[in-house]
Amino acid sequence: MNKFFLNLGNQPLANNYLNSLKKKHIKYTLRLFFNTNNKIVSISKRIPSEKMFTNDYPYRSSMSKTMRHSFYELSKEIKKRFNPDKLLEIGSNDGALIKNFKMNKVIGVEPCKNLANITSKKGFLTYNKYWNYKLAKKIKDKHGNIDLIYSANTLTHISNLDDVFRSISLLLKDKGVLIIEDPSLLECIKKNSYDQFYNEHIYLFSAISVKNIISKYDLEIFDIKNLLTHGGSLRYYIKKKINKSFKISIKVKKQIDKEKKYEIDKFKTYKNFSKKVKKSKENLLKILNNIKKNNKKIIGYGATAKAVTVINYCDIDKNLISNFVDTTPEKINNYMPGKNIKILRYNKNILKNYDYAFLGAWNFKNEIINKEKKYFKKGLKFLTHIPKPQVLKYKKK
Repeated sequence: MNKFFLNLGNQPLANNYLNSLKKKHIKYTLRLFFNTNNKIVSISKRIPSEKMFTNDYPYRSSMSKTMRHSFYELSKEIKKRFNPDKLLEIGSNDGALIKNFKMNKVIGVEPCKNLANITSKKGFLTYNKYWNYKLAKKIKDKHGNIDLIYSANTLTHISNLDDVFRSISLLLKDKGVLIIEDPSLLECIKKNSYDQFYNEHIYLFSAISVKNIISKYDLEIFDIKNLLTHGGSLRYYIKKKINKSFKISIKVKKQIDKEKKYEIDKFKTYKNFSKKVKKSKENLLKILNNIKKNNKKIIGYGATAKAVTVINYCDIDKNLISNFVDTTPEKINNYMPGKNIKILRYNKNILKNYDYAFLGAWNFKNEIINKEKKYFKKGLKFLTHIPKPQVLKYKKK
C-alpha cells in the first residue's frame, strides 16, 4: 500500500533547460509515497522516459572529478575481484566507467543519443536504446549471457522495476554479478536532502527495499558498500541465489540493521521527514531574504537537477539568486527549469562578482570548496541547505 507523506509542489522536468524565456515548462505535482509492503519510496507522477532522456541530455558523469575517480576505482575493483570477460553497463552515459576497460570487453546501453554518440565514436559498442526485456533478449541472442552487469543512478529512473530485474535475470550468467549503486534512502532522510526527489528519480532505494524487490527474481545481495557520491550512496553487489561462489557479507546485515534502527521501514519516519523539509524551506528563505536585504549578490554554483527541486519548492527566483554557474555545455546560456534563472558559463574569475554562492551541487561540496578556496579565503561565503540551511564558515587549517 502506498501512503502519501510529502508534496514538493509544482515542479518542471528537472533537466529541461530551455534557451528562451518565451518557452514554457511543463509542470507536474511532485508527491512522495512510502510503500508499506516492499518499503520503497517513490514519486507519484511518472513522466514518459522519452520526455526525460532526450537526445540532448545535459548530465555528463565525466564532468565531475569526484565521479571520474569513483568510476576509476570501481573499474580496478571489478578487474581484480571479478575479472569479467564481458561487462554490460545500463546507463553508460558518456563512458566514465567503460572507458577504463578494453573495448572488446564492454557493452554500453544509453538511451540519450548525444551521450551514446560520445562512446560510440570512441569505438565502444553502445546500444542507443532504453533498457527493457526486449533489449536484454536481443543482447543475449547476439552476445550470450553476461558476466557482470553494472548500473549507477539509472535503475531508479525506470518505472517498471519488474521489467528491469526480469531483464537482468535473463541476461546475467548463473555465476554472474550485478552491481548497482544509487543514492541511499537512509542518507537522504538523515541529511534531509529532499532534493534527491525529481521526475527522473522515480524511486529511492534502501537495502531493505532492494532485498524485497529482487527476491522474487531469485536474486540476493551478497555485499554492500557505503559511498560518498551523490550525498551518500549504496553500492549493492547482487547474485543469483543458485550462485554459491560468493558468501553473503556481514555488511549486508549491518546495513539492514542500521536502516531498521533508524526506522526506514516505518511510515512515521517519513511523516517526520516531511515536517523537517517544510522547516528547511522556511529557514532557507529566511537566510536568502536577509542576504538580499543587505544588498548582497548570490550566485548558484551548479545548475543541477537537485537545485531545480529546491528553487521550485522554495519559490526562489532571480530576485534571490541572480544567476547559476555551470560547466556543462548543454546548460550554459539556458535557464533553470521553472524559475528562469540564467545559467552562466563557469570561468575562474566569475565568483569575484558575487558575495555568496548557493551550493546547487552540494554533494560535491568538498570538491567545490577546494577548487574555489582562494575566493573562500577572501570572503566569498558558501550557502547550503544540507543538512540544514546555513552559511558555511571558512576554517583555517
